[in-house]
Amino acid sequence: MKYIFILFFLLFISTTVFSQDGNTNVIGVIINGSNDEPLEGVNIVNINQVKGSTTNTKGEFNISAKVNDTLHLSYLGFKSIKVKVTNDWIKFGSSTIALTELALALEEVVVNQFRLTGYLEVDIKQVPINNNYQYSISGLQNGYEAGRSGTSVNKILSSIFNPADFLYNIFGKKPQEMKKLKQMKQDDEIRNLLASRFDREMLTVLLQVDRVDLDEIVRQCNYSKDFINTANDLQILDAISGCYEEYKVLSRGRKKI
Repeated sequence: MKYIFILFFLLFISTTVFSQDGNTNVIGVIINGSNDEPLEGVNIVNINQVKGSTTNTKGEFNISAKVNDTLHLSYLGFKSIKVKVTNDWIKFGSSTIALTELALALEEVVVNQFRLTGYLEVDIKQVPINNNYQYSISGLQNGYEAGRSGTSVNKILSSIFNPADFLYNIFGKKPQEMKKLKQMKQDDEIRNLLASRFDREMLTVLLQVDRVDLDEIVRQCNYSKDFINTANDLQILDAISGCYEEYKVLSRGRKKI
């Protein structure tokens, strides 16, 4: 009888350790904080595991997670939030999370006009020249414009002029975030979420970079301003991923020298 008790005790301990360290699924309901109505189509991303999910018509979601993972919740017109997965959440089941609406504001639109003189030789100089060429991203049907950008960078990166050194400073110093690139490309739910977004929010959260630095990475990877302004988040992900693969080849070559 004593040995049976010890056996059950060991099984209980191992089960408890597994539940704390192993993956499980957390469930929840996301509602509108102003009226408690469920929100359908809220994007949920596990930042640590790079897994994605969305809420159903009842505001319910189910996503793979473990204790201390961080979930990023975002929805158009609402303030995005981060939620930490706790032992109590996993133990007691579903949790209700409220999102707060954002005030909608119209941005000022500036229209640049050309003052034509009627003289072709003079007027043609006022028309901006597009030196971009078509750049193809694997996995996508359309080509996108690309072109060498200028040397303008933000104040944090202003001392970096060589593109190879720039990529080393960005990719080399954040190996964990860059490893997420492959995970993001392999998760269908994440790819579907990114394909419908243009705000770069999810990319900046997953890669742990600022928006200005994210744009600068794409520019240094030889993509044009037109591409950066019009591409969806999935296309930006593919662009950075391809550039990172080129960086790794370059990095191996530099180590041999």
